Amino acid sequence: MPRYALKIEYNGAPFSGWQRQNDQDTVQGEIETALAKLEPRAHNIAAAGRTDAGVHALGQVAHADMEQNWTAFRLSEALNYHLSPSPIAIVACARVEDDWHARFSALERLYLFRLLVRRAPAVHDKGLVWHVKNRLDLDAMRQGAARLIGQHDFTTFRSTICQAQSPVKTLDEIAITEHPVAGGLEYRFHIRARSFLHNQVRSIVGTLERVGAGSWTPEDVQTALNARTRAACGPVCPPQGLYLKHVLYADDPFA
Repeated sequence: MPRYALKIEYNGAPFSGWQRQNDQDTVQGEIETALAKLEPRAHNIAAAGRTDAGVHALGQVAHADMEQNWTAFRLSEALNYHLSPSPIAIVACARVEDDWHARFSALERLYLFRLLVRRAPAVHDKGLVWHVKNRLDLDAMRQGAARLIGQHDFTTFRSTICQAQSPVKTLDEIAITEHPVAGGLEYRFHIRARSFLHNQVRSIVGTLERVGAGSWTPEDVQTALNARTRAACGPVCPPQGLYLKHVLYADDPFA
C-alpha cells in the first residue's frame, strides 16, 4: 500500500486532542473520516505527536497508507476539500517509503508556546495565546530555563497519567524571546527535544511564568527538578498557547 506523509496545521480549540476517541471530536478522527471519503474503509493514521485537547499545530506530521497511487498534490487537495470547514489543513503531502513512520522516524520535535502579557484582553489571538496581565522578567525566566537543559529525570514536570516508561528526557533547547505587541509584550518559548513527557511543555512554561512573575527564583526551578515529585511543580499553564511547530527527520519528506 502506498504510504504518504502529511504535514498538518490545525486549531485545536474544537477538539479533544489529536488521538481518536469514541464520541469525541478529534483531529485524527476528522482526518480519518476525510480519508474514508476518498477510499471507503477504516483508516488508521499515525502522528509524530499526540497533542492534548486545545493544543494547536503548525507542523504536525502523520502518515497514511492508501490503496490507490495518488499524486501528492491530488491527495492533499482532496483531503482539504473533505476537511472543510474544520480548522484543519494539509499544508504539504509527499510519498514516502513503506517503512517510514511519522513518529518513529522523527529525530526531534519543536514546540512553541505563546504567552501574551498586557492589561487589555486578547482579541484577535483569543484562544491562541495564554494571556496574563503583569509583565514578566525575561532574564529570570531564561535563568530558570537553563536549569532544565540537558538530560534529567523530569518526574516533577510530567503528568501523573503519563504513560512513558521512563521520566528521563533530554531537552536540547529552551529559547525565550520577547516581542512587542499593541499594549504589551508576547513571550515565545521554543522548546526542542527528541521526545516529551505528557504535559511536560505546559508544566515547564507554567513554572517559568512563576519565575518571571517573581513568585519563584531561578534556583527554585532547580530545586523542583531535583525533587522528582509532581507536587514540586509550578502550575500547569493552559493549552491554548501551545503549538507543535516542527518535526525533524533525517530526510525531510516535504523538502
